[in-house]
Amino acid sequence: MTTNFKTLKTVPKESKYVEHKLKHCQQCYNWDCGIACTMMLLSLEQRENMRENFWKICQDEGFEQSTWTIDLCYLLVRFGIEHCMYTTIKGVSNTQASCDKLDYKTRKRVERRFQNADEAGILIYIQELGSEKLLSHIETRGPAIVLVDAALLVCDLCKHNKLRAEFRRAFGGPYRGHYVVVVGYAGGKILYRDPALSPRLCATSPGRLHNARRSPGTDFDAILIFKDFR
Repeated sequence: MTTNFKTLKTVPKESKYVEHKLKHCQQCYNWDCGIACTMMLLSLEQRENMRENFWKICQDEGFEQSTWTIDLCYLLVRFGIEHCMYTTIKGVSNTQASCDKLDYKTRKRVERRFQNADEAGILIYIQELGSEKLLSHIETRGPAIVLVDAALLVCDLCKHNKLRAEFRRAFGGPYRGHYVVVVGYAGGKILYRDPALSPRLCATSPGRLHNARRSPGTDFDAILIFKDFR
């Protein structure tokens, strides 16, 4: 069901400001945005451990240079971060497989991680995480990692991606999966940190974030973090 943002009750009032104050982490490669998002949630000691053992941890976890939302959940378990995952597909959808041009080995690995999620202590809800519930979680429980189509997300503060998004809306283009951390809201805008950018706080409208999250290929993937950073 598409959310009607004109009647969305939990869009924050102009005077309200909520922010989980995370230490920004910028991704190092074109594929590790999700890992950088998880690193923003770690303690300084844990983050240093991740940096020092980066490639070994990637190898141990099995994802190497192809990280999926379920992989981020296993990373969070590794560092003791309480969370739950929302997705509309438990496994690999045909849309995801087509967008990411998956090979057989990667598909089987991802499916296996979903199958073993219960044993690993990962709670997965097979349903769309609506904007109202996302904002309620941000206000009361903690930040959230969300998967978006990068070409559709525009920051209203630094105007990052503005021209690309306008081009995409006018002419279309391929899906490009990207993770960001939603950390709060202010003045009717959603606040987030984008690991592709240098340290800064970005802001966008609820409607724009929703459209970036609902693009084919994202499966509305989101990870809610149960840790208050305010």
